[in-house]
Amino acid sequence: MAFPPPLGPAKVVLLAVHFATQADIDSLTSLTAQHSAVLRQDLALRILLTHLPETIKPGAYVPYVQALVADDTQPPPDGSLDTTAVDGLSDEQASKKVKKLRLIQLDNSRGVIDNEVDALTSFLLLRGYRMDEEAGMLTQLPDLLSPFLQHSPAIQTWLVSTVLPLLRRHHQYYPQKPARYSLLEFQKLPDRTAVDYLLAETGLSEDDCGLLGRDFSGLIGPWLYNDSRWKQQSVTNASSNEPDATAPMSCPGWEQALEWLVLQASKSWKVALKTIEQWDGPEYIDLIDDVNMWFQEPQQRYLDATYAQAALASAYVISDATVDALEGAYRICSKIAALMDQDLDETLQSAASVLSPIPELDIDDNDVFGAKTATYMRNDLLKASNPLTSPNSTSTNLLMALALSAFLLTRAGVPCTVRRAGDLAFIQDPSEQRGELTRLIRNLSANPSKTDDNYWIRARNEILWLHNWGHVGSPNYAGSICGIFGTISAEYIEIEILKALLSCSRYILARSLYEDSPEQPLLASAVQSTVQSSALGAFDNASNPNRSRGGLKRCNEIINAFPKTVGKELPSMKRIEALLKATHALSDYRLVLKQGEPFSPVVLRVHSDPISIIAKVLEQNAKAYTRLQEFLELGNNMVSAGLPTSNQHGKRLSAGAGQDVDRLLTEKRIVAMCIEAALREDDFETAYSYVVSRLSVSTSVSSEGCDDEWSWKAALDAGKSVRTETSQKPTHLGTASGNPEIRHLEQRIECLATALRIAPPNQLQEVLKTFRRCEEQLEFAIKEEAAKEDAWDAAGDLRNLPGAFDGPDLTKSYPPRNLTASGAARQADASPMSLFDLSRATARVASRNFTALSTLQGISQSTTQPQSTEEDDQDHQRRRKRDQLREAATGTLVSGVGWLIGASVNRPTNDDKQ
Repeated sequence: MAFPPPLGPAKVVLLAVHFATQADIDSLTSLTAQHSAVLRQDLALRILLTHLPETIKPGAYVPYVQALVADDTQPPPDGSLDTTAVDGLSDEQASKKVKKLRLIQLDNSRGVIDNEVDALTSFLLLRGYRMDEEAGMLTQLPDLLSPFLQHSPAIQTWLVSTVLPLLRRHHQYYPQKPARYSLLEFQKLPDRTAVDYLLAETGLSEDDCGLLGRDFSGLIGPWLYNDSRWKQQSVTNASSNEPDATAPMSCPGWEQALEWLVLQASKSWKVALKTIEQWDGPEYIDLIDDVNMWFQEPQQRYLDATYAQAALASAYVISDATVDALEGAYRICSKIAALMDQDLDETLQSAASVLSPIPELDIDDNDVFGAKTATYMRNDLLKASNPLTSPNSTSTNLLMALALSAFLLTRAGVPCTVRRAGDLAFIQDPSEQRGELTRLIRNLSANPSKTDDNYWIRARNEILWLHNWGHVGSPNYAGSICGIFGTISAEYIEIEILKALLSCSRYILARSLYEDSPEQPLLASAVQSTVQSSALGAFDNASNPNRSRGGLKRCNEIINAFPKTVGKELPSMKRIEALLKATHALSDYRLVLKQGEPFSPVVLRVHSDPISIIAKVLEQNAKAYTRLQEFLELGNNMVSAGLPTSNQHGKRLSAGAGQDVDRLLTEKRIVAMCIEAALREDDFETAYSYVVSRLSVSTSVSSEGCDDEWSWKAALDAGKSVRTETSQKPTHLGTASGNPEIRHLEQRIECLATALRIAPPNQLQEVLKTFRRCEEQLEFAIKEEAAKEDAWDAAGDLRNLPGAFDGPDLTKSYPPRNLTASGAARQADASPMSLFDLSRATARVASRNFTALSTLQGISQSTTQPQSTEEDDQDHQRRRKRDQLREAATGTLVSGVGWLIGASVNRPTNDDKQ
């Protein structure tokens, strides 16, 4: 049997290239076994790397590579080789062909391989890049690399930190998404960019929310196992001049992942929550089978601490002010506390039901936990110097308290985030806290459960917990942070709660808490003032003036809710009671102050001139003036309620005067209003009765420093009233004239006489003019009636009848029963005796007007006469002037009263006038 001629080195290389190109691994193995001196390990690997098709699965040639590495290549059993490919070549030709081969170098020609790695490691790395780039066989790389993991740490690191994340990203987790980077391109990416690419599809779909933890555990976690991605600050030990192993370290890619987590919390808090709940942190990383890798202890501490810090930061940036979002923030805090072996309530609902005091905050620097702390919720959340997110018991307890505080507010209808709660607690602005408390109590009062006492008991407990976070009267709790309502006094909070209870008609509960309770959270004075303000608030919000309905009913119930503390003898309660009576009195009438707006009780309390409302009632309700006594009681209650009593110009009528003067003036003003209303409705008889019964009574208030501006005007208007066909007819005449016209004029004169008595001096002239005109009209009417009577008597004289001789004068023998003024004048020649005595009371009242009347009688002419130097002339002039004044005053009054008793009035002669 003839053996083939031995192959030269060049032909061996060419034949190896041929076998590699044909993927004939068995022949290549036999050739390598026979010519191991020529096909050294590095040359064989280069031939495989350059000419073995990338589509060949690693399982076909990995055994050959393993044999090369072990230097244990075994030929096939038959040991035959097909050398046909090189048989036709001479050694010289073969050498030329070998020189033309361009075998890939196993070095760092592509800038991705460490020069210190051996040939096999370089081969595997380069083979992996080519398989991915040329054939897209990234999924086959684990099969290529796994057999050699123990050969070099670089292979294991590369597989875990580079190949595995990209393989999962492209082919396992998101295969439907196109690959943007090859393996080599991905490895060259900056760390932060690489992490962004790995998380580019994470959390985009709600269907993938259950896989968020998977991405961190299977993509980011393995990616961290590469020392090139870690940086350590260069801190030199002064004693040994060597780098300090305990110096702070960082991982930019990991920090980018944490920033992504915080960003997701601000945009979609559910993504951040699911991520944190599904991944227990960097200790739980999903590697491939048979691979065990660990971080160094400083690295592990760094990863754990920063992950916990990012989780706490995520809770602070949640922007949704909803119950679900706050429950998510609390679950994040609870998860981190569990990782730190702390004990917290499992759910926010359970924490809200218990309201346990938060553990005391271990604060070393109280200045940090002040107004400046609010900035830490917005800036530097991931820095180790941030006291709010540094993972420790203080930060978790604080976050738990803020989340629970925000939850209590939000559940009550006041949307609040963790950051907003932090602002309230850290900035400690009293106005902000009071505003938030006011909104909270307002929403509690609007809740459908507001009629349930248990609801209010729970609400009160929650508000008090928000004030001090459960540390009631704890002397050892000296932290500067003591609840989101910490700057508000407990008394103010209790007062606001009491107001809410009263507004919701929870009187029994309020009494049990603030009157019957042994704790006495409020002083009696505070309860009294709160009851007063709440009662007035219910009054102001009432729409119905009826005391038995709506707001006025609630006002009445409030002032009677605390019989021991708030008695009816208190001045403030008396005023409110009078106010209720006054308002209720108006409920019987139609009253519209503005078009389309019915009267509301608050108008009475805020009106600058509440008495004027009675005038509106009289205008809008026919015959209302007949209920004078009711209006007088109404006015009296207005005065008792402390309402202002002012005129139409807003001038205070009772300034410096007592309440008695207020009552008197209010009474006179109301009487005047009723007189005016009666006159408007053409009911002179009622107006006249009010004038003579209410205004004629002499009651002087000028001595008290107050002026009656209404009575004399009402009397004057009554005196000016002219009788018409529609005027009310008198119901009885009494001793008055049977002539309605004369009777009307007589009543007008009596009204004008009353106006004269009560009018201020500067108004007498107007009253006198009207009086004179009315007197003239009466005289004319009397004369006209007398003429008619004479004509009637003449027409009916019996002496004119036939046969009537020497008949008796009936008018002389039988005087008429009802003499008119003219008849009385004919019966007597002289004026009645002591006429001035009969009107002495009137003269006494009018005497104060003598001085003013002197200017109205034209007697100033005496001052124009030549002044006598004789003393007796001066005395005569003074006496003469005095007599004229008296006659001017009393003459007018007598002329207006004397006719009532049938006296004729002697007018002054021309000599007297002179």
